[in-house]
Formats: sequence, C-alpha cells, structure tokens
Amino acid sequence: MITIGIDPVAFLNIRWYGIIVALAILVIVWWMLREVRRGANLSYDTIFTAALVGIPSGIVLSRLLHVIDLWDYYSQNPGQIIGASGLTAYGAVLGAALGIWIYSKFSNFKFGYFADLVAPAIILAQAIGRVGCTINGCCYGTSTSLPWGIVYTHPDSIAFGVGVVHPTQVYEIIWNLIVFGVLLKLRGRLKPDGSLFLIYLSLYSLWRLGTDFLRDGTPFLFGLHQAQVIAIIALAITIPLLVLRTRWTKAVE
Repeated sequence: MITIGIDPVAFLNIRWYGIIVALAILVIVWWMLREVRRGANLSYDTIFTAALVGIPSGIVLSRLLHVIDLWDYYSQNPGQIIGASGLTAYGAVLGAALGIWIYSKFSNFKFGYFADLVAPAIILAQAIGRVGCTINGCCYGTSTSLPWGIVYTHPDSIAFGVGVVHPTQVYEIIWNLIVFGVLLKLRGRLKPDGSLFLIYLSLYSLWRLGTDFLRDGTPFLFGLHQAQVIAIIALAITIPLLVLRTRWTKAVE
C-alpha cells in the first residue's frame, strides 16, 4: 500500500491540480511554438490565436460534460454549475479541437496539419495533468488489495476516507507516455493530414474504455461511464477513418 499525504492546496485556495493543469496547457503552447521554429507551415500569430480560441472552448465543453455527468447533483445545486471545480479530459480535448477547427475555417491553415503537429503535445499534457489528479485525489480507482494500491490521508484530498484504491491516475500517466512515444515514432509517416491525431484519439479512447472499469464514477448509459460512452463513439468514428483513409508514407523530417 502506498500512502499519499500531500496537501492538495498549494497556497490560499489554489490547488496543485489547477497549477499543474495550467502547466500542461503551457506545454502544448510551447510545443507548437517549437514546431514553428522548426519550420512548420504555421505562424506564431496562428498559434497564439488558436490558443486563445482553444483554451476557453476546451474549458467550456469540459465543464459542460462534467455537469451533464453529475446532473442529479447540479440540478439540485444550480448555483455551482458555473465553476472550474470539475473538468473532463475528453471535454477539454474535443472542445479545444472544435474551437480550433472553427477558427481554421476563417484562417489560412489546414486543421488536419495542425492537429497532427499538436497530437503528441496533447497526450504529453494529459500525462502532466494526471500528476495533478494524483495529488488532488480525483479520478481515483475502485478498491483494491494490490500492493501498489494508494490511500489518501490528507483531509483536503478528494479521495480522503475512501480506503485503498487503484492508482488509476498513475496507470494513465504511464499509458499516455507510451502513446506519446508511439506518436513521435509515427510523425511524418502517415497520410492524409489528421491521421496522427486520429491515432492519438483512438489510442486514448481505447484506454478510457478499458480503464474506466477500474475507476470510481457515475453510470451514464447502459452502466458505462460517460467517458466510456464517448470512447465508444470516438472509436466508431476514428477506426473506420484510419482503415479506409490512412496510408503509410516515407518519413519526413
């Protein structure tokens, strides 16, 4: 058994979770600016504008999916609907992607090209974000007797008092880093544009579909969590597209 007694509140009312999520977002922006410096067919203005569009749209959809998932609670506490105390990874990714896709329609860059460049950064940022979840005590797993089970002892932790649980946050950190390596290996080897982003989305969806059986959560549909339902939909879209459209090509530096 592993004990986590870290105070999830860094200072004042600011939690480590928020700080680390902000760091994860900065990593994505840094990554894309780095791609521009390396010769990507994008401008710095495009990156900054995409960030200004993608960050709020990601937060809005992330919060919306969280509220829908826990509607029984929020319907009784409508004053708490507006806030950032609960966010979803899927909402952040899909909301940001939607916002940037709309922006691309009014700009001069190709969304698929952009998505392929940013895909490794997204999964890396998600790995960083799960560090915040680990400290915060959110997104914890079901009860376990395994020797690497974790127990939260700080009273400010969300998982305080739930007992020994699966460290599903750590499981996801490991998976996300593996996917990060896979995406780096596949960069420049797939056509058409957008294929690498589809690989990222399918691998992450496959993970969420399986790992959520080990996570605490609210049944959303047919006994599955909301994330699992979204994962099934994502896989139903991405897998056929990858099979029908994606092809290997000579690696391009």
